[in-house]
Amino acid sequence: MADEALSAGAVARRLGVAVTTLRTWHQRYGLGPSQHVPGHHRRYTPTDLVRLEIMRRLTADGVSPAEAARWARRAPGPVPDSATVLARSSSTRVGGGTTIPVGRAGPAARGLARAAMRMDAVAISETVSRAIATDGVVHTWDRLLRPILVGIGERHAATDALIEVEHLFSRCVSAAFAAVVAARPALPGPPRILLSCADEEQHSLPLEALAAALAEAGVSHRMLGARVPVSALLDAIDRTGPAAVVVWSHLRLTADASQLTALLTAPRRPLLVLAGGPGWQADSLPAGVVRPVDLAEALSLAVAIRDSLDRAAVS
Repeated sequence: MADEALSAGAVARRLGVAVTTLRTWHQRYGLGPSQHVPGHHRRYTPTDLVRLEIMRRLTADGVSPAEAARWARRAPGPVPDSATVLARSSSTRVGGGTTIPVGRAGPAARGLARAAMRMDAVAISETVSRAIATDGVVHTWDRLLRPILVGIGERHAATDALIEVEHLFSRCVSAAFAAVVAARPALPGPPRILLSCADEEQHSLPLEALAAALAEAGVSHRMLGARVPVSALLDAIDRTGPAAVVVWSHLRLTADASQLTALLTAPRRPLLVLAGGPGWQADSLPAGVVRPVDLAEALSLAVAIRDSLDRAAVS
């Protein structure tokens, strides 16, 4: 049994919860590790893991923690499905049973989606930060975060729910990206890349992902953020003289191509103008504007222009 027993950290990773959540379940509901080896921390046995998986599943589906724990403690005996437990429970939450679809994303995304449904900010932040440290910003965005954000959007479109989940999840992800940028000191001199949302565009999280990826790659940049009027963007270009400008539009409503035309005709026209986001339609872009298909391509273009400028400076 000792070889099968797991530490709290290993169990937390398997379930997609924070270690502090396990501690709470132990202290409040008695769902703690049952194996004790003298001189070592207690370890979770396979039976403990079964109980915790039941606890995680039921709470993610809307069952109150106290009620979920009552059923979990019955394991390894039979436990009804979540719908049955909810029907029997007097503490059912409005909207219980909703899940976030993540398509073919792996177990890490499913665990993170469960943490998002529980609105477990600690687990979300720990998981995202650990993924960035291990796999990098681009891989974390493409394989872990985007499937969940898309799933939340699909659920919201179908049910008009999960606004609070989307806000909390986005805030945790934004903080993780900001930590990547903060951990890498800004390079001296003007920024190579200027990042801006289109006028009236409020969805800035993908742009924050690009900012973190640029920082990770050592490309100097400035982030202007959401809802930047074209006049303000032109002033920023005039002040900083970036080599490239990325304008993000999530919605077609904010994808006014005249904003891009204004950049192309500016007195200090940048060498490269990128139109990022699904709001832009390829057939409506002015000549000379590049539309990257994803975060990896946007990063690759930024690194290429950085390297080109560095080579020009040396020669």
